[in-house]
Amino acid sequence: MIRIVDLRKQYGRLAAVDGLNIEVSEGEIFGFLGPNGAGKTTTIRVMMGILKATSGQVILGGHDIEREPEQAKAIAGFIPDRPFIYEKLSAKEFLIFIGKLRRMDSARLQRRIAELLEHLELLDWQDELVEGFSHGMKQRLVLCAALVHEPRILVVDEPMVGMDPKGARTLKDLFRSLARAGTAIFLSTHSISVAQEVCHRIGIIQKGHLIASGTMADLHRLTRAQDRNLEDVFLELTRQQDDLAVIERDRQL
Repeated sequence: MIRIVDLRKQYGRLAAVDGLNIEVSEGEIFGFLGPNGAGKTTTIRVMMGILKATSGQVILGGHDIEREPEQAKAIAGFIPDRPFIYEKLSAKEFLIFIGKLRRMDSARLQRRIAELLEHLELLDWQDELVEGFSHGMKQRLVLCAALVHEPRILVVDEPMVGMDPKGARTLKDLFRSLARAGTAIFLSTHSISVAQEVCHRIGIIQKGHLIASGTMADLHRLTRAQDRNLEDVFLELTRQQDDLAVIERDRQL
């Protein structure tokens, strides 16, 4: 469903993403982890056609995001790290606006809006202006907007920021339900516990390079530690890469 092939995004001499290769299958939740500045958000913005790749490809459901952007985006939902909402609209008006942009017919759109608002516990506030919503409510509304057209692919950048425990649990349950229904989910997060709890596979990016990818068992084998949690594995793998970078720098001096 999602293929990232030799992806590179360069700013001058800085390679923010350098030779990235990732595949996410139908019904799989892929966790994307990395330190601040590692290239996670840049990768996602290229995936969704917001930024143009320096080289390489992003293929969503068989459609190249650069060559067939409309077809690729038609089957994808996107939740950015800093979502924008028209706050002078009510929740329902905002979702109608998004659905019309997606060219959904009215009957299907109304059905989806009712389903999503109920599932994400916003139905009682559907006619309230979004400007009065809490941060967590706005996050749930953005999720409704991303799912209103029933996408086969969902790309998410930091979904849990500002959510209370109940909202976070609802979101994790929803991701699992979507995956069981066949949706491919690309989940970028700083929350290692969330990644460990819901993701089938995990990729770790550092300084634009994918330094590790696989199941928890695969990542444990890389660190030769079978009884450690993902946080320990993440810190060990990124430390190893930092040590290698220091050795390489000293060698060149």
